Amino acid sequence: MNIFRLAGDMTHLASVLVLLLKIHTIKSCAGISLKTQELYAIVFAARYLDIFTTYISFYNTVMKFIFLGSSFSIVWYMRQHKVVRRSYDKDQDTFRHYILMIPCLILALIINERFTFREVMWTFSLYLEAVAILPQLVLLQRTRNVDNLTGQYIFLLGAYRGLYILNWVYRYLTENHYVHWITWIAGIIQTLLYADFFYYYFQSWKNNEKLHLPA
Repeated sequence: MNIFRLAGDMTHLASVLVLLLKIHTIKSCAGISLKTQELYAIVFAARYLDIFTTYISFYNTVMKFIFLGSSFSIVWYMRQHKVVRRSYDKDQDTFRHYILMIPCLILALIINERFTFREVMWTFSLYLEAVAILPQLVLLQRTRNVDNLTGQYIFLLGAYRGLYILNWVYRYLTENHYVHWITWIAGIIQTLLYADFFYYYFQSWKNNEKLHLPA
């Protein structure tokens, strides 16, 4: 494992911890899209079907459990916790996320590295992860004002994918025959979706102002 992969994993983990801190400590999910969290739960469920059948390393297994457990816990909190769910802005979080799932599944059935159930599900998870942030970004555009923890959560999610791109570049330069076009293209698309948010995030940081997105 290279430094970029490790940094990406830790940044991804930090994003989850920030969101759990907001939900568990402040008892609020204001500004968080349940639709995006449900998509992430589906992403990890589809990606880690081999969690009990394929052992790669202790680190790998632990990270799988963390991301599976945290994603479903966040969805449960937002749907079922009697205090947290009151802060969920259902009227603003109206993105029809199922319209993202269907094309991603069809695309995975058509474009994959091997036509097996597990491989198709893995590919589906890559395509779905690439666009899972869309309901969250739409919600932010509607509410405009972004609290500090929500802003940090989304920034860390985008940074995680950016670090993974550096990991792929490093592996391409140092490993023979390392080519994964599906993973690369999905990851680049996912990173590009964060571009607008990153711009305003850094502008607010540079000017020491509250993050505020334009209408």
